[in-house]
Amino acid sequence: MGFFYEVPGLMGWAIGLGVLIALMAFNEFGRTTMWGGILLYLIMPIGLTIFVWPTTAAPGNEYGTGNWFNWVKTYSALAGCLGFMAIRYSPKLAKNKYALAFPAFILALNIFEACLRDFQVYSYGAWDGQVIDNLWLMSGSWNIMNGIAGLLNIITICGWTGIMISKDKSKDMVWPDMIWPWIIAYDLWNFAYTYNCITDHSFYCGVILLLSCTIPAFFIKKGAWLQHRAATLALWIMFVMSVPSFADRIAPVPATRDPDAFFAASFVALAANVALFVYQFYKIRKHKLNPLKDEIFSDTAPYKLVVEENR
Repeated sequence: MGFFYEVPGLMGWAIGLGVLIALMAFNEFGRTTMWGGILLYLIMPIGLTIFVWPTTAAPGNEYGTGNWFNWVKTYSALAGCLGFMAIRYSPKLAKNKYALAFPAFILALNIFEACLRDFQVYSYGAWDGQVIDNLWLMSGSWNIMNGIAGLLNIITICGWTGIMISKDKSKDMVWPDMIWPWIIAYDLWNFAYTYNCITDHSFYCGVILLLSCTIPAFFIKKGAWLQHRAATLALWIMFVMSVPSFADRIAPVPATRDPDAFFAASFVALAANVALFVYQFYKIRKHKLNPLKDEIFSDTAPYKLVVEENR
């Protein structure tokens, strides 16, 4: 912890835990009730867009929420939530191969947006660290490494033709081919992205936010990682757009701003995604698969478990 962040006190840990529990709880509310999802991801954002965000996320505000990336990320995350709900609750869409490509597309788009941001931060040339658009940033080789890691993460998205809707009451969008190696590689990449590009906010939007979707994916509803990710991301970024002072003044957990920490995070992320790419390439070649049509990990235990639990 001390390598990446200044160690928070007891109150800091309590706030972090509270944020984690809140994100997971609201995710469950939106996941298990259709009206909960409509309220959280449609009605509430419309109200915030009209009455709150023009003030709290105005361009040039002191907390950095007014930059293009925050606005694009907010609506792309919400588009994912609403699109996934449409697939979950429409039997026709759930069987339409073009509709099933949407989750992969919106996921790839979100990752690509972040890759562009990493490359943009490198282009600033802030080699010793400086405040740009009211965010402290430090440019370095880590931006390039992690941008490449993100592009590899996009390339390794696979098996969307096998997306199914669970037979239980929650009607979750389950993606059996998205097994744990891809999720871990994504988490490592995304943490490095937040550390590189939203450095002093990354304890929340990196560590806590990633835990809020990875824990449910492993222990609450397996196979629904992307649904968990879109929901918790949308919830968090709506909160940040509404209360931009949270990570700066209300409950800050500053980064150490150590160049070695930046390098280590991006190096590990790149190594993990290279390993994932090699493993996936091996599976494709061995079994003569088409990554645009076939499920690649259908012979693995995690895949079989998710399918068995959702038939």
